[in-house]
Amino acid sequence: MTMDLLVDRLKIFYLSALIFLGICWVADLPIRLNIGVVTASYIMLMLGISIAAGFLIRPGFRRNRTNISDLILGFIAIGVWFWSAIHYVDWLTDLAQRGPEKWLPGLIGILLLIEALRRFCGIAITLLTITFILYGFFGYFMGGVFEGAFINPTRLILYFYADTGGVPGLILSIVCTIVFGFILMGELMKTGGGGQFLTDSSLSLMGHYQGGPAKVSIIASSVFGSISGSTVGNVMSTGVVTIPLMKKTGLPGYFAAAVEAIASNGGQLAPPVMGATAFLIAEFLNISYTRVVGAAILPAIVYYVILFSQVDLMAKDNNLVGLDKSELPRFRDLLRERGLHLLPIVLLIILMFGFGYQPAKSALLCGISSLVIGGLLGNTRFNKKTFNNFLNNACETLIPVILIGAAAGIIVGVLNITGLGFNLTLLLTDVGKTLGLLVMLMLTGMIAIILGMGMPTAAVYIVLSVVLAPAVTEMGVPVLAAHLFIFYFGLVSMITPPVAVASFVAAGIAKASIWKTSFTAMKLGIAAYLLPFLFVYNDSLLLEGNWYEITMVFATAIISGLMLSHAFRVGNFSSLARILRTILILLFAFLVGSSTLWLGKSTPMLIPIIIIGFLMTLGLRKDFFKVG
Repeated sequence: MTMDLLVDRLKIFYLSALIFLGICWVADLPIRLNIGVVTASYIMLMLGISIAAGFLIRPGFRRNRTNISDLILGFIAIGVWFWSAIHYVDWLTDLAQRGPEKWLPGLIGILLLIEALRRFCGIAITLLTITFILYGFFGYFMGGVFEGAFINPTRLILYFYADTGGVPGLILSIVCTIVFGFILMGELMKTGGGGQFLTDSSLSLMGHYQGGPAKVSIIASSVFGSISGSTVGNVMSTGVVTIPLMKKTGLPGYFAAAVEAIASNGGQLAPPVMGATAFLIAEFLNISYTRVVGAAILPAIVYYVILFSQVDLMAKDNNLVGLDKSELPRFRDLLRERGLHLLPIVLLIILMFGFGYQPAKSALLCGISSLVIGGLLGNTRFNKKTFNNFLNNACETLIPVILIGAAAGIIVGVLNITGLGFNLTLLLTDVGKTLGLLVMLMLTGMIAIILGMGMPTAAVYIVLSVVLAPAVTEMGVPVLAAHLFIFYFGLVSMITPPVAVASFVAAGIAKASIWKTSFTAMKLGIAAYLLPFLFVYNDSLLLEGNWYEITMVFATAIISGLMLSHAFRVGNFSSLARILRTILILLFAFLVGSSTLWLGKSTPMLIPIIIIGFLMTLGLRKDFFKVG
C-alpha cells in the first residue's frame, strides 16, 4: 500500500469516526445500550480524532503531501486524549495525585492541540491561545491589574487536560452536540439537494427583477446561511451559483462578491437558527431559545432591508436588468417537482417548538429526512464520491470548530483559575467609567473584530462571550444585548480587512480584487456596525418594552438605514455639491436613527420625526434632491 493510499483511507476513517461518534451521542445511543460514558470522555475522543484528522488534511511541512510525521503525531494525539477519556472518572476521585502518568500525556495533548490549531485555524487564534497558556504559568510575575494567581504547573496542565473547567468543559460539550447537529444538518441538506432547491426557489421568485441575481443571493444565502453555521461555507455553496449570475446581468465582479459575502454573513445573524448560535446564547445565559430568536429578529430585518435597498439602488444607477424569465426555473414547477425539500425545515420547527425536542436531535432528524427526500426525488446519488464529498465538506467546518472550542476551554480555564477574567472585566469597566460607555463599546467592538478573525460562527461567539461579554454587562448593559453586541462585532470580522475571510473567498469566485470586495462588503454591511450600538442603548429593538417603544425604534432604524443606503450610492462624491448633499443625508440618517436615544423611547415627538424621515426617503428614491 502506498503512502498516499494509506493517508486517504486513514483520513476517511477519521472523518467517518467523527460523524459516527457524533451521531451516536446525539441519538443517545450509549444510554439506550446501557453503556456508561460521561460527556467529558466523549468530547475528549472527538478532540483526539479531530486533531489527527487535522494533521492529515493540513500537512505540516509540504502542503500537498502528508509526511510520516503527520501520521505519527495523529496517532499520539488520539492516544493521549483517549488516555484521559478512559481514566477520567477514576481521576475525579484522585484529584490530589498529579503524577507524570497524568500531566505528561496532558502536556503532549495540549501541544498537539496548539499545532493542529495553527494548521487549521490560523495564527491569530493560535497566538491568542498560547498567550493565555503562558499567562496561566507566569501571570503571577505581572503587576497591577494583570497580576494572576500562582498555579502549580502540573495542576494547571491537568486543569486544562482533564477538568470540566478546561478543555473537556461546557464549551466543547456544546460544540460536540448542538453545533455538531446543525453542521451535519446543513451538509445533509446540501447533499440531499435542499440547498440547491432554496437557491433555485429564490432565483425563480426574484431573478427577473432589476438586479435580480443579487437579490437571489441575499435570499438564498440568508436562508441557507442561518442553518449552515459557516459564513465561508455558505459563500462557497451558494456563491458558485449566484456570483456568476450577478456578473452576467452586468454587476461588477467585486460588487457581486461583496453581496454574496455580506448576505452569507447576515445569515448567521438571522433567526431561527443563527448558525446554531441562538442555542449557544440560550444555553450560556440560561434563557429560552424563543427569547433569543425574538431578540434577533428585528435587527436582522433592518440588516436585510438596508442590504436590499443598496443592491436595488446599485441596479438602478447602472441600468441593470434582471434575467429573462425563460432562463429561470418556474416556482410552480419547483414546488411540484422538488417541494418536498421544504419538509425538513418544517419538521425542524415542529420538533423544537411543537414537541420540545433537543436542538441537536431535531437538527439530526431533519438532516436525515432531507437526505431521504433527496434520494426519493433522485437529487442524490448514493455512491462513494457523494459520501466522500459529504465527509470532507462536513469536517472542513466541524474540525476547526472543535479545535477552537478546545482552545476556548483553555482560555476560559485561564480566566477562571488565575482571576484574569475578573481583572479584564475590571479594566474595561474602568475604561467605561472614565471615558464613557460609548468609548468602551467601541474598544470592545474593535477587540471583538480582531479576536473573531477567521473563526467559524459558533466559535466566534464562544470565545467572545467569555472574554468580552462580562465587561459589557458590568457597565449595566442588559445581558442579552451585551452578548448580541459582541456576537455582531465578532461576525463582521468576516468582511473587515485585513482578514476578511468571507470577502476573500467570494472575491476568488468572482475573480475580483479582494480589497475592493472587502471595502464594498463593509459598505453594504454598514448595519452590522451600527445596529449593536443602537440596541445596547435601546433594547426595545430586541423586543424589550411595550409595543409603542418597539415600533418607534424599529421604524426609526429602518428609515435611517434607507437613508444610509442612498448616501452610499455611486457618484455621491463626484462633485462638491454632491458631497455636501451626502453629508446632509448622513447627518439626518444618524439623527433619525438615534432619535429614540436623545428624545426618549416613549415620546410622541418620534412620530413627526418618522413622518419627515419617510417623506425624505421617498424624495431620495424619486431623486427629488438630486444635484449636479
